Amino acid sequence: MQLSKAEEQLMDYLWKAEKAFMKDLIEAFPEPKPATTTIATLLKRMQDKGFVGYTLYGNSREYYPMVQKTDYFSKQVGGIIKTFFNDSVSQFGSFFAKDTNLSTRELEELKQIIEDEIKRKKND
Repeated sequence: MQLSKAEEQLMDYLWKAEKAFMKDLIEAFPEPKPATTTIATLLKRMQDKGFVGYTLYGNSREYYPMVQKTDYFSKQVGGIIKTFFNDSVSQFGSFFAKDTNLSTRELEELKQIIEDEIKRKKND
């Protein structure tokens, strides 16, 4: 399941905080702050989707993520590869390397990350 842009923004604040009350989440937004009802609606939708849970303390709810950020984004990237690159990681890699205006330094860093991961997988 996917989050809307607004839900992703709110979820990002929650991932950073690990757990937070609604007032803390509203405070994380830049000015102008969203309305409490807007945040409440987003949190309810995110609960319904299984992304957010909460612990009740009297009348206050402390929200926490039920999905790890890396898991969510891994699935999103997988969906992008499937949808836009014919389920081909090679096509995705080629596009990423050629069409995103990465500097030589950034490409070298990416190459090193890939080489390190290949070594790690060979040793597993």
